[in-house]
Amino acid sequence: MGKTKRTTVEAVPAAMIAAAPNDDALLALLDAGLRLQAFDNLWRVSGNTLPHRILLREAGGTWNRLDQCWDFAGEDPTTRLAAALEAAPLASTGHNSGETAPPKPHYHGHRGRVRERVLKAGVEALADYELLELLLFYSIERIDTKPMAKALLERFGTLGDVFAAEAAQLREFEIDQRTLVHFKAMREVGRRLAERKVKDMPVLTNWQQLLDYCHAALAHEKTEQFRILFLDRKNVLIADEVQQRGTIDHTPVYPREVVKRALALNAAALILVHNHPTRPD
Repeated sequence: MGKTKRTTVEAVPAAMIAAAPNDDALLALLDAGLRLQAFDNLWRVSGNTLPHRILLREAGGTWNRLDQCWDFAGEDPTTRLAAALEAAPLASTGHNSGETAPPKPHYHGHRGRVRERVLKAGVEALADYELLELLLFYSIERIDTKPMAKALLERFGTLGDVFAAEAAQLREFEIDQRTLVHFKAMREVGRRLAERKVKDMPVLTNWQQLLDYCHAALAHEKTEQFRILFLDRKNVLIADEVQQRGTIDHTPVYPREVVKRALALNAAALILVHNHPTRPD
């Protein structure tokens, strides 16, 4: 006689059954324009997430800027997201509601068009406000940054002055810390690019490049600085250092400290640079 196959029935905890997403929960997400993908213990929600961003964040999601989706770690969030959607329905639930979708903002798709324009034609043709607007794309999400770019340039005058503006001055434009750090980084990038033109080259034979570098380093400073360019025997730049920082109209200089630093760097010559910033508005 053949052996009878035995069927083993294992008890499944009720909590697991309750937590498992059902078809209704999945359909609720689809009706809201949301798509869910599972990657081991990571769940990603994509699709029409913008109207639901507050709900997704409160449900424990984290915005993934690289992949443009919301990440959820741990348990499958389908059931709780469906419950949250039911508890707080939107005024217009989207393309599946049978209602007319709200008009898209005038700047819808603008960022993509700007990026495509830059990739095709480069950044040289961009006006200052367009270049600043493009930079703001990467620190300020999902709003029209063109008015802010124009307002910043109207207030401060030039791109360099915008990047060098004090945090207190930028508060009136609701500039957050991330954008402030972005501005500081852009200013330092400009200074280092200018520095490359004079570093490891005889500066006295590249006088205009030296002036351009000093302008990039000091033109937008709001307080007086005393900088020293240390040169070797061939007039090649060894180091550029800020010796002292002062107020808007005064900075102290200590010759002993200047000579001490020159000896430490084995410098053969010095170029002393000093600015005269304008008073703030």
